[in-house]
Amino acid sequence: MKSRTSGSVVRLAAPLRALAQRFTFLLLALASVALMMVGKVEAPVVDDVRARVTDAFAPILDALSRPAATAARVVEAVADHQNVYEENQRLKAENARLMQWHQAALRLEAENASLHALLRFTPEPPASAITARVIAAPGGSFYRTVVVTAGRRDGVKKGQAAVAGNGMVGRVVEVGEWSSRVLLITDLNARIPVTLEQSRQRAVLAGDNSDQPKLLYLPPEAPVTVGERVVTSGHGGVFPAGIPIGVVASSGERGVKVQPLADLSRVEHLRLIDYGTGGPLGEGDAAPRESK
Repeated sequence: MKSRTSGSVVRLAAPLRALAQRFTFLLLALASVALMMVGKVEAPVVDDVRARVTDAFAPILDALSRPAATAARVVEAVADHQNVYEENQRLKAENARLMQWHQAALRLEAENASLHALLRFTPEPPASAITARVIAAPGGSFYRTVVVTAGRRDGVKKGQAAVAGNGMVGRVVEVGEWSSRVLLITDLNARIPVTLEQSRQRAVLAGDNSDQPKLLYLPPEAPVTVGERVVTSGHGGVFPAGIPIGVVASSGERGVKVQPLADLSRVEHLRLIDYGTGGPLGEGDAAPRESK
C-alpha cells in the first residue's frame, strides 16, 4: 500500500520538478528585477531594512572581531615594549657620552676663563643680527649677488656678514634705504681670509663664478683633507675668526675647491650679522658692476 502511495507521489512530482527546472532562470531574473524596482521605488524602506539587518549582525561581528583585535594589540604592545627598551638603552649610552662631554666642557671653560684672565684678553663685542628676505638674484655672466629686504633704516651696514643656515654666504656691499645687495662667496670679486679648521692652514677663499669657490695662496706641501671645514680666519678685521663657510670638496691639479655649507641656489632668507669689528671693505669685495 505504501509503495503504491510513494509511487503516485513521485509520478505527480516529476512534472512539477521539470517545470521548475525549466523556469528557474526566468523566475530568478524576475525576482532580481523586482528587487531592483523595489530598491528604486521604495528606497527608504530598503534602507531601513538594510539598517535593521546591519544592527542585528553588528553584535555578532563585534564579538568575532574582538579576539583578532586583542591579538593585534598584544603583538603591538610587545613590539612597542621592545622598541622602548632599545630606545632606552640607546638614550642611556648617549646620556653617558654627553655627561663625559659636559665634564670636559666644564674643565675647558674653567681653563679658558683662567687663560683669559692671565692674558688680559679683550672679548669680542657681541654680535647683532637682522633677518631679511631675498627678493631678487640679479645674476649675470660675471657677478653673483642677491638683493634683500633690509636697508639703512633697519641698521644694515656695508661689510656685514650674510649667513644662511649654518654657513656664511657672502657680505653686504651696497646699502640702500629699504634694501641691500649681498655679494655671494661664489662671485668672482669675493675674497675672504679663511683657515682650514683641522690643519690651521691659512688661505684666501676666492670665488670664480662657479658653485664651488677655491682656496688661494696655499703652500704646495699644505695638508688638505677632503671634508675638512673651512672657517673665517679673522684677518683683515672684517669678520671674526671661526665663522663656518664650507668644507673642502676636492683637491687636485685644478686647485682646492670648497663646497659651501648653504645651498646658494635656494636661499630665501639671510641673517645680516654685525660683529662690531668695524673692518674696512676690501677692494676685492667691491660691489660688482654689470658689463654693458
